[in-house]
Amino acid sequence: MLAEQRRKRLLELVRVRRFASLPELVDELQVSESTIRRDLEHLEQQGSAKRIHGGVLYAGTSPKLPHFDQQQPGQWENKRAIARAAVELVDDGDTILLDGGSTTYEVARMLVGRPLHVVTTSLPVANLFAADTNSDLVLVGGNICPRSGVAQGPLADRMIASLRVRKTMFSVAAVGDEGFFNNNLLLVETERAMMRAADEVIVVADSSKFGHQSLTHLCGLGDVQHLVVDQGITPEWRDKILAAGVDLRIAAPGDDNGRVREA
Repeated sequence: MLAEQRRKRLLELVRVRRFASLPELVDELQVSESTIRRDLEHLEQQGSAKRIHGGVLYAGTSPKLPHFDQQQPGQWENKRAIARAAVELVDDGDTILLDGGSTTYEVARMLVGRPLHVVTTSLPVANLFAADTNSDLVLVGGNICPRSGVAQGPLADRMIASLRVRKTMFSVAAVGDEGFFNNNLLLVETERAMMRAADEVIVVADSSKFGHQSLTHLCGLGDVQHLVVDQGITPEWRDKILAAGVDLRIAAPGDDNGRVREA
């Protein structure tokens, strides 16, 4: 079997099982352990898999949902840079509540394998952690949005109201002078519940979202503790965010090894 074919077969095994041990992969593919290790290193560099103690987890590309498919391809590198910066705000042992935005999904991929208590409204995010033995997972129920695979509405709001978490992290559709916006009425109510449940609120948003409004106002600029954005943010918006008393983190490009600059 050629290396490319073998790696495709290996990735499909991990994708279907969500978690696979090294001996399982050796047995399935009938190759040496060193070959499997090299293949896993290759897949991890591509972002398709993540090695953890005892085996490998699937961490492939974003799920085939309209919410993800409609994203502009050029924005993904910014989203990954933001995600690399955002994970620096998460400590091992944290209880963190994640929504199902595309940028938040990138954050979740990078958190797989860390010792965390994860609460999420997102089916795609829950799938990432379902077989991760290092984390505890709580999935919030409710009405599932078919575009994004996210639970929202009264049932989700009531469940979140009964929880307390160290940090909550979500993405937004727009950032304007009045604050943060989203384009789904039910989602905004659920995100407000997420904010009330948390000690700290972290917003992740790429720079294309700034200077706009969306359907529903979520909260003011100063109602969150941290905002992580890419280097495309303008000096004007940088000053507005800092004036609101928010901890602003500006993510460096991927070729800078994920360094983050505090504004």
